[in-house]
Amino acid sequence: MERLGTGIGWRPEIADAVERMPGIDWVEAVAENVCPGHLPESLRRLRERGVTVVPHGVSLGLGGADRPDDARLAALAERVEALGSPLVTEHIAFVRAGGALTATPHLEAGHLLPVPRTRDALDVLCENVRIAQEALPVPLAVENIAALISWPGEEMTEGQFLYELADRTGVRLLIDVANLHTNHVNRAEDPAKALAELPLEAIAYVHVAGGFERDGVWHDSHAHPVPRPVLDILTDLASHVSPPGVLLERDENFPEPAELERELGAIRRALEAGAVERVKAEVRSAGTALAVRRAETGPTAPLNSGAPEKATGPRREAAGALAQRKADRPDAEAAGRHDGAGRGDEDGAVGAARGALGLPHPGGDGARQRVGLAQAALLSALVAGTPVPEGFDRVRVGVQARALAAKRADVVAKVAPELPEILGTDYRTAFLAYAQTQPMTDGYRRDALTFAEHLLSAGRPGDTAVRRELREWWLERSGPSPRSRRPVRRLARATRKVLLRR
Repeated sequence: MERLGTGIGWRPEIADAVERMPGIDWVEAVAENVCPGHLPESLRRLRERGVTVVPHGVSLGLGGADRPDDARLAALAERVEALGSPLVTEHIAFVRAGGALTATPHLEAGHLLPVPRTRDALDVLCENVRIAQEALPVPLAVENIAALISWPGEEMTEGQFLYELADRTGVRLLIDVANLHTNHVNRAEDPAKALAELPLEAIAYVHVAGGFERDGVWHDSHAHPVPRPVLDILTDLASHVSPPGVLLERDENFPEPAELERELGAIRRALEAGAVERVKAEVRSAGTALAVRRAETGPTAPLNSGAPEKATGPRREAAGALAQRKADRPDAEAAGRHDGAGRGDEDGAVGAARGALGLPHPGGDGARQRVGLAQAALLSALVAGTPVPEGFDRVRVGVQARALAAKRADVVAKVAPELPEILGTDYRTAFLAYAQTQPMTDGYRRDALTFAEHLLSAGRPGDTAVRRELREWWLERSGPSPRSRRPVRRLARATRKVLLRR
């Protein structure tokens, strides 16, 4: 595994500060925000200095029921090539649902939502990961996500789910310790148990980020300082393994560069504390093993004689549980290593041959359809106001729905900053009311246009001059081609706007 070192998430708002920060070995950039033909000058300069840049995707939806979109995979591969990256990362999440597979309306979440930890979902995820691996020019690593809600009827813990995913596909893992803390608060999941169940050798690097707690719910905001519990989880991880890389994420509410440098210092100290514990454990383990062997074979037995030391404690228990599950279902495990989702009774050799020839697997869409229907029902409840599916915590689903609507309003304000300027203080109230009945079916730019159409069709805003300005904005962007840029036409439109404001 390539050693990356200590890094920080590159964002345009802190680009200059990142370039000047001491001790930055690498950066991570959101893949969808990078244009391969027009790389930001800051990223170019970092690359020229030998700083590694890793693209981090957010829109593939590898945990969704549909197979990964070819165009999205090609776009991600383009960014890998443009940045000269040694690996690329994405998320274990679904971001859209519905469509032809389930014969339900297509819906976009605009957010990373958790995958149910079931056999069906794991089969679908494994096949999607394999498709992505084939399409990408460098190794893929996938990230565990934070969640506000839990799926009913889950069959595995997070650690078990990640272990089997890595075991069946060879994919690397991006472990976000902040997300482990989030799931500890929101879902009562033990981060130490999750770490004990992970295949540590599969870790590509680690994310560290901040958040905040409100009404007993932890929000993974990436806009607040890294809290002590997150650093403690990082130390626990480092006490088991030296991660190839660690990265600080910050997406909003950027502090002064000195504060970011202090957070990076705290991360380094947490890693050092874990390394000290790891060395102590190795010394204790070696001493115990030597004492046992001397008792068995006499005092002259060399330290490295005999069988290698076995795992102990939580890691031994986790390994034993995983081995037992594999023993209970050897046929399914063998098939899972070679095929896509839903193979029925095919053995591994037949399934592998089908995969090599690009042939479909019998009943291969059964698991996809089951997962798709479940995800569509949940996403519809979150963004379209339909009833909450049975088994979910209705209060938590409500919290998640409000969080999605708020995020949607924030992102639309960023991609279409003219809307808050035109609508003023009424923007947010109007958008949240719109979001309650109008789910997002495409990207955020299309959502901004649909929001404007929604207001105009209802005769809003009430102020005639503001409504005309909104209509002008909508006309400028909604046609099949941009409106004329000829100086005479532009002057006429500008004059009309000035007159309308009087």
